[in-house]
Amino acid sequence: MKVLLVNGSSHSHGCTYTALSEIAKTLEIEGVQSEIFQLGNPEIRDCCGCNGCKQTGECVFNDMVNDFINIAKHADGFVFGTPVYYAHPAGRLLSLLDRAFYAGGYAFAYKPAASVASARRAGTTASFDVLNKYFTIANMPVVSSNYWNNVHGSTSEDVKEDLEGLQTLRNLAGNMAWILKCIEVGQYQGITHPKQEERIYTNFIRRNR
Repeated sequence: MKVLLVNGSSHSHGCTYTALSEIAKTLEIEGVQSEIFQLGNPEIRDCCGCNGCKQTGECVFNDMVNDFINIAKHADGFVFGTPVYYAHPAGRLLSLLDRAFYAGGYAFAYKPAASVASARRAGTTASFDVLNKYFTIANMPVVSSNYWNNVHGSTSEDVKEDLEGLQTLRNLAGNMAWILKCIEVGQYQGITHPKQEERIYTNFIRRNR
């Protein structure tokens, strides 16, 4: 079992990385492997809505988003971490997720996921809510903890002093490991994910005839 930890910060060893590293430590104790995917500071184009990916399962813009989808195929669970900018997740991370989930939703479906937000002071719960919406429209079980998965501080050293936040993340990692193990046992017993009905599309605007 392997959990992909996505660091949506441009800082490779900053606050978000420190939060994800705390999760990685607990996952290791629980016998679950993890890998940190560092987003860094690239230019990531936003989704243009061309629907070209529906034919190939890949985004028409051949960049790190397609690389990420290929890595995601082999992951069993996900934790997406973001710094908070203007009470919102990092724009690069949202561009990555918009395109990855649209083009490669099959790589994420039925795999448990969680989000983590890091801020100096406020905006974490709003960012937390934005990231969780990706999971709830992609057939992904949402992993929770005993509180919102947030840490606070301006530096990684500050985050290490957020004892409550770090404890919340350790509990989150324990819950992630538990759910992954339950899924594995279910698969061994022949229990597979449910089959989805054919998608029904409706319009909310009705024109007078």
